[in-house]
Amino acid sequence: MSFRVVRSSKFRHVYGQALKREQCYDNIRVSKSSWDATFCAVNPKFLAIIVESAGGGAFIVLPHNKVGRLAADHPLVGGHKGPVLDIAWCPHNDNVIASGSEDCVVKVWHIPDGGLIKTLTEPVVDLIFHQRRVGLVLWHPTALNVLLTAGSDNQVAIWNVGTGEALVKIDCHPDIVYSACFNWDGSELLTTCKDKKIRIINPRSGEVESEAICHEGSKATRAIFLRHGLVFTTGFSKMSERQYSLRTPDALSEPIVMVELDTSNGVMFPLYDPDTNLVYLCGKGDSVIRYFEITAEPPFVHYINTFQTPDPQRGIGMMPKRGCDVTSCEISRFYRLNNSGLCQVITMTVPRKSELFQEDLYPDTLGDSAALTAEEWIEGKNAEPILISLKDGYKPPESKATITVSKRNMLDKGPAKGAKTANLAQVSDKTLQEFADEIRKLKAMIVKHENRIRALEAEVALSKANADEDGSGGDGLNTGHALGDDEV
Repeated sequence: MSFRVVRSSKFRHVYGQALKREQCYDNIRVSKSSWDATFCAVNPKFLAIIVESAGGGAFIVLPHNKVGRLAADHPLVGGHKGPVLDIAWCPHNDNVIASGSEDCVVKVWHIPDGGLIKTLTEPVVDLIFHQRRVGLVLWHPTALNVLLTAGSDNQVAIWNVGTGEALVKIDCHPDIVYSACFNWDGSELLTTCKDKKIRIINPRSGEVESEAICHEGSKATRAIFLRHGLVFTTGFSKMSERQYSLRTPDALSEPIVMVELDTSNGVMFPLYDPDTNLVYLCGKGDSVIRYFEITAEPPFVHYINTFQTPDPQRGIGMMPKRGCDVTSCEISRFYRLNNSGLCQVITMTVPRKSELFQEDLYPDTLGDSAALTAEEWIEGKNAEPILISLKDGYKPPESKATITVSKRNMLDKGPAKGAKTANLAQVSDKTLQEFADEIRKLKAMIVKHENRIRALEAEVALSKANADEDGSGGDGLNTGHALGDDEV
């Protein structure tokens, strides 16, 4: 007698639930760009969505409590001269966001706590290098202020945003870069390209360590690094069937798993949760979110369930784990953009009877502190991300006033306190010298004016004394003569 043993997993019964319309965001003019991007970025403080905008490109930034219908004249972030194609929140500062656009410029913005009161047009820094539109922006997971950008000029640049300098320029792609992803500690870079190849690159030197054909189809492919080093990809077969695969970095050309899903033509975005090892597949134009668990047991990628909605999605954003509600056993939260202008909030929950903190569902997760400075990273140092516990919940910190425009660093917030203090001391000395010069000039001007005032006062006193002497020593004939002249 044969029987089937059900796989044991605490995520087998994960279910999705859409919040009521009053708890979602409505009347959003989502971008109509045909670029394959998620159009949405989320962190524990803000929700950012790329929107349609006349006369340039813009995106909207909303605090999470600003639910309901948006006013038509809601403030935007609108400094680009062409449509915005991609946006990404800084993982180490919830008030900083980067945007790439068709105007070939990458801009980094600082959003004040509480959101925007008026349209923001002045970025903290412009990063100018690409010759064609910039369709991909990606922050480094462990190094502070390190940003990757990729353009349609087939170039990839890695920047130190604090100084506005390009640290590395990678020129190994013969065609457009579709996606990029750093590994867990940021020491390797994974890219997919229009030439159908997947590449693992040393991000400091730009050298290709390994490459292989990703998917046979000509449509866009996506690839991500999983926490323990494996590579998960999505793409299309020769017959335009959508596929996903799992590979090892040592043998990229030989997938461990290659599965065909359906014949839809929308690009699939893999959204990964490293704490639970769940991958969520969200296709552009789909009305479903499929989710899988990746384990060490065959078949390695285990299908769990599908969340079904009536409307197709235009874009999607995933909340970092520190923004989830641990009291209700919520393990993921998604923000789906519909064509109707609704941003629908979907929670993924593990059903549990206990209301206590579930340690098995919430291991230590990525925090908002950087493990390295940009200088340490480019010199070759690697470090694991700094993790935090969610046992007492996560409270987003107040805006740390991290944007200090100086010659060296514009987004100065680093773990290296000695370097930061020295930098501030250098700025202080310069400022004090300027103040001292100004004070010296003012003192000289005051002394000059005081001398002039004394001289004028002496002249006035002298003329007054002469007038008094003339009036008291005369016989009044001068006055009478003057009156006589007037009368005549």
